[in-house]
Amino acid sequence: MKQLARSPREIGHAIRLARKDQGLTQKELASKSGVWQETISKIETGSSGAKLETIFNLLAALDLEITIDIRSKGSADAVDDIF
Repeated sequence: MKQLARSPREIGHAIRLARKDQGLTQKELASKSGVWQETISKIETGSSGAKLETIFNLLAALDLEITIDIRSKGSADAVDDIF
């Protein structure tokens, strides 16, 4: 799975896709990661100011990692996603 994420909402979406691809419920991911199910729900919908540690706990439980790369050029319509 390779997913571009430039915002908390997009990171949450990537986590949700990975969770569903692995056939896990939010409750099962919570048990596996040590993160509350309610927190997972907020992260997946992009409505949380989650700590990086929490994000990394979820990524580890899903066997995912973050790769840092130079931002690709987007269209003018994507300017709102930059900030």
